[in-house]
This record gives sequence, C-alpha cells and structure tokens, in this order.
Amino acid sequence: MTGLRTLSLALAGLLLAGCASEPTRLPLGTTRADALQRLGTPTAVYPLAGGERLQYSRAPMGTEVNNVDLDAGGRVVSIRQELDPSLFDRTIRPGVWREADVLRTYGRPFEITRVSSFDGVIWTWRFKDRNEHRLLHIYIDPTGLVARYHTADDLMMRDDFRS
Repeated sequence: MTGLRTLSLALAGLLLAGCASEPTRLPLGTTRADALQRLGTPTAVYPLAGGERLQYSRAPMGTEVNNVDLDAGGRVVSIRQELDPSLFDRTIRPGVWREADVLRTYGRPFEITRVSSFDGVIWTWRFKDRNEHRLLHIYIDPTGLVARYHTADDLMMRDDFRS
C-alpha cells in the first residue's frame, strides 16, 4: 500500500507541476522573475514597444505557442495562445508583416520549404482545430514580406495516414 500511495503522490506532484508551467494559468500582474520561475526559460524573448514578450513554443511537434507579454515595469499584461485558427485572420497581415513579425508572434516554424509556384519560402507550424491536426503555412517573399497564408490538414498526424 505504501508503494501505491507514493506513486499517487508523485503523479499528483507531476500534475501540479504541469499546471504551474502552463503559461495560460499565469495570473496577470505576475512579475517577470515569478513568471520565469514558474514557466522556466522561454524559447524566445522579443522586445515590444513598452515591454517585452516571453515566448513559450511547443514546436516542432507541439501545437501551441504561448506569448506572455510584459509591460515596461516587468509585469504580465497579457497571455495568448497564438496558434488558434480563430485569430489568424485578425493577426496575420499579408503585405504588412515581415519575418520579424511572424517570429515575434509564432516563433520558429517546424519546417521551411519552397515550392515552384511561389518565389520565396513557406514557413509552417502545427496547430489543432477542434482536435484535428492542422498546418499553418505562411508564405514569405524574397524581400521578407508576408505574401499570404493558408491552413491545411496535417496528414502526417492522421492515424489513417500513419497506418
């Protein structure tokens, strides 16, 4: 019985630790130091007008990129999971955004490819839409300007494709 109790306590501890490292559970107003202590080292840090962004990406195979924005005083003012298809039309700005804007929002892509029908590169991220695995493709022209984007099914993550 002692072994089972120890195992139960260890599992409970892991679950609590997982919640503590979940960016979306971080209270607004948390200090930068407390955020780093709770979430660990970010995958990237970007300066923002009047503050900075701590980015926590689960790429290359993960489907979330969480941005924790801090004000000039170093306190958390917003937290957002960016790989949400309901945000793409409002966030991605073809003809305006540059590579730096894409990185600051989505972090490093899991894949960069080329196709013959587009003069430039295509950056790709994985995301989930209603538990379906999907891909976000952002087309970046040779000058570094976002030309367009689209989403597609992630066939590599489908059970019927992998069998």
